[in-house]
Amino acid sequence: MAGAQAVKPVLELKGRMMTLTVLRLLDPSVEVLARELDRRVQEAPDFFRFLPVILDVEAVADSDLYLDLAGLSGLLQARQFVPVGIRGGGEDWREAAAAAGLAVFPADRDSAGGESRRRQTGDESGPKAVATEAGMIVTQPVRSGQQIYARGGDLVVMSAVSPGAEVLADGHIHIYGSLGGRALAGVRGDTGARIFCRSFRAELVSINGTYSVSEQFEDALRGKAVQIALDGDSLDIRAL
Repeated sequence: MAGAQAVKPVLELKGRMMTLTVLRLLDPSVEVLARELDRRVQEAPDFFRFLPVILDVEAVADSDLYLDLAGLSGLLQARQFVPVGIRGGGEDWREAAAAAGLAVFPADRDSAGGESRRRQTGDESGPKAVATEAGMIVTQPVRSGQQIYARGGDLVVMSAVSPGAEVLADGHIHIYGSLGGRALAGVRGDTGARIFCRSFRAELVSINGTYSVSEQFEDALRGKAVQIALDGDSLDIRAL
């Protein structure tokens, strides 16, 4: 009797930690949320395109916004966001999420195992930042789950950017520690923006919407001081 033929697997499941953006809903009005989303997308269209997001509904959990959760999900998709699930809320929210085809995440932690992302640096638990005419200087580490955006100028980080953290700037980004998270420069169209760091261990780097992820980086550059510039339709990553 012939031996059984080996069966080639057609799929496999692997556990992997992924970095997702948390979108906190602070107003129960879909119209108000739509206007603010349009403003944010207009400011940085390439950054938000196909961005997977978790909706944090804690601040609006007592409202009836859950009744239009499917509509809100469609509103996000129309703006090229990719809603993945919700975080927070009660049973009504969980049922609405299931009906809309969204996952439900624990209320106290995000997908990176840290705190929710913040665009503002004034929060007490966030890194201290000093605004200058040319941009922003951050003197403390940017921890996992935090997000810093230097609007209208350069961003200088005097310490490390942890895995799961994200730093953005309309101009250049200078990191004088290890870059372990995501760095996005020139987010409002500056094709001449550059990223500089002392120790390159990034998850993702981007200039004016052109990006590369860690799987694409040369092993010889990991842990090295590098500069990153836009070269046509690709990124030029080279040692300093």
